[in-house]
Amino acid sequence: MQSTNRFAGIPLSRERILALITALVVFLLSAVGFLIWAPSSTAVNLVLAVIVTLMAYAVVDNTFDDKLSRYSFQEIASMNDVRRLFARRIVRNVLLFGLPFLGASIILIPFLWMISTSLKTEPQLFIFPPKPVPDPAVFENYPDAWEQLGRIAPGLTFFRIMGNTLFITALAMFAEMLSAAIVAYGFARFHFRGRDVLFFIMLATMMIPAILTRIPAFLIWRELGLLNTYDPLVLPAWTAWGPVYVFLLRQFFLTIPRDMEDAAIVDGANTIQIFFYIMLPLVRPAFLAIGVLSFQGNWNNFESPLIYLRTPQMFPLVLVIQFFQESLSNEAPKWHYMMAMAAMMAAPILALFFFAQRYFIEGLTVGAVKG
Repeated sequence: MQSTNRFAGIPLSRERILALITALVVFLLSAVGFLIWAPSSTAVNLVLAVIVTLMAYAVVDNTFDDKLSRYSFQEIASMNDVRRLFARRIVRNVLLFGLPFLGASIILIPFLWMISTSLKTEPQLFIFPPKPVPDPAVFENYPDAWEQLGRIAPGLTFFRIMGNTLFITALAMFAEMLSAAIVAYGFARFHFRGRDVLFFIMLATMMIPAILTRIPAFLIWRELGLLNTYDPLVLPAWTAWGPVYVFLLRQFFLTIPRDMEDAAIVDGANTIQIFFYIMLPLVRPAFLAIGVLSFQGNWNNFESPLIYLRTPQMFPLVLVIQFFQESLSNEAPKWHYMMAMAAMMAAPILALFFFAQRYFIEGLTVGAVKG
């Protein structure tokens, strides 16, 4: 048995070396090809070459993975069997990695075009046919965009606008998460007359178009004298205005056995302690999932700041981009500056999804089915 394991371990090191050599060759070929295509954009070409290399390494390395160790020497003694096995593996892994990579590439085309445009010079914007890779890549467009904005409206600095955006987003996200969790816990654990009817009415509000509530909400905030403040953007979040968040958390709470709460009550815990110290940690995947969705929704919220805010120095980033575009409407389109700001707008959302994707996917799937 030990000799078989030693034999199975010998080819793996060779195959890993083969995968690394293949990746190195792919990197060199792709780097040379991209440099010939756009000689001045060295950094961009190296990034593209690394992406292609990682794709090639994943296919080759997964073809010769540890699954080969389950085959005995007799099963792969024939060279024809080995070739057929490797051929099937290569075809399978090309489909397994290639098709999702192709689909992701199609979806990422607008984002990659945005990054490409943000790194171009102004003359490159109007070249036809357009070049997908900027030559050369101008990273100074990012600080220059804010400098141009500061000339149009003094006081609109990077730190002020990002501070406004983070302030609105963080307060609204915290309010939505906490209020939705409290309401969902009440619907899942407390029995009172009309509970199911109220829950049905809350879900039915999702059928009401949001545009129908804009004018009544505006009139209410105007009568309260809170226009041109952040209150209309933050205070409604404390009313659990996200029925989807409440529904998702309620489904999670229903999957938790009541025995855990009964044991906590026996130990002397009250309802608030049970909610914060027992129930919330158990629904952490769903709690973080609605946090990601809430952050995205408030970060990209355009209509509410447009309706309630009047002072440019109070604008969030999404409204500043529109303000910047309208201020330049009488000039030649400065798409490189616009795309630089749009890239800064999208970067936090992408980073958040990247680091929280495990909790996000788990939160949207685990509580979907009761039982």
